[in-house]
Amino acid sequence: MAEIIQRDGTWTFDGDTVRIVPGSDKRVSLLRKSLGEVAVPLRALAGVTFEQGRKSGRLRLRLRDGADPLTRVAGGKLDDGSDPYQLTVENDRAGVAEYFVDEVRNSLLLDEVDSGPTEHYLLPGPSLPITMSAGDGTATFDGEEIRLEWNWKTEESKSSQGTTTLSLGDVEAVEWRPSAGMENGFLRFRVGRGNSPAPKYDPHAVELYGFRKDPLMALVAAAVVARLPHPNADAHAPALLAKTPEPADAVPVPAPASGDDHDALLRRLRELGELHQAGILTAEEFTTAKQAVLKRL
Repeated sequence: MAEIIQRDGTWTFDGDTVRIVPGSDKRVSLLRKSLGEVAVPLRALAGVTFEQGRKSGRLRLRLRDGADPLTRVAGGKLDDGSDPYQLTVENDRAGVAEYFVDEVRNSLLLDEVDSGPTEHYLLPGPSLPITMSAGDGTATFDGEEIRLEWNWKTEESKSSQGTTTLSLGDVEAVEWRPSAGMENGFLRFRVGRGNSPAPKYDPHAVELYGFRKDPLMALVAAAVVARLPHPNADAHAPALLAKTPEPADAVPVPAPASGDDHDALLRRLRELGELHQAGILTAEEFTTAKQAVLKRL
């Protein structure tokens, strides 16, 4: 068991699951508090890192492509404070963070978790029903229907059409974008292949102005995306798997020929040594992988 407790939240790893509980500090983002506890299964992880800084460090989980609907929707655009898979770590707890990383990495090695894309979501996404308000509207999703209701900030040409109601089966894609510079963000539900009007005028979109509640709309987007067909589960999935590069912190570990018997583990140690001598494994990666095998011995 590995556990690290910080103001941002508490991360616990039991060998199978990383449990993320948001902190109660007033500076914790609305998205993290609204999302609540997240259980990340080991098979959903592609890697874990700890980055030491001058005043504090940052613990990061990297999820496999396609494993998490929120990560899919956000596309790396969530700010650090709103990203539930990052944890700010005070410098006096850096050793605990490094131990946490070692434990997760060792389990990834021992279980030989595939770091490539998934063909179905391994996390369920935000719980339902979900209702969030930001920008020029309120979005509600109950698992079957999406309702978009407008407020006083909505452009009249859009609000005059009344509440928008969409069936999940009508939605072809979901887009969420935060504000950037002078450009407003949006949450949009695409229901056709044609060009959509600007979010300000689009009855299928909520326009976002860059306020602190904007990331909450990413939760609505993730809840819908989790119930749409998975983007990797199609005829192009094999090609996607072939084109996806290995992550930088993934350590290639040859699988033993049969079981975890003594001879098989010794063969694995020799193979690791050969990979290290050939320059495929760095010294740090070799040490981590070797320690994981030695634990089995």
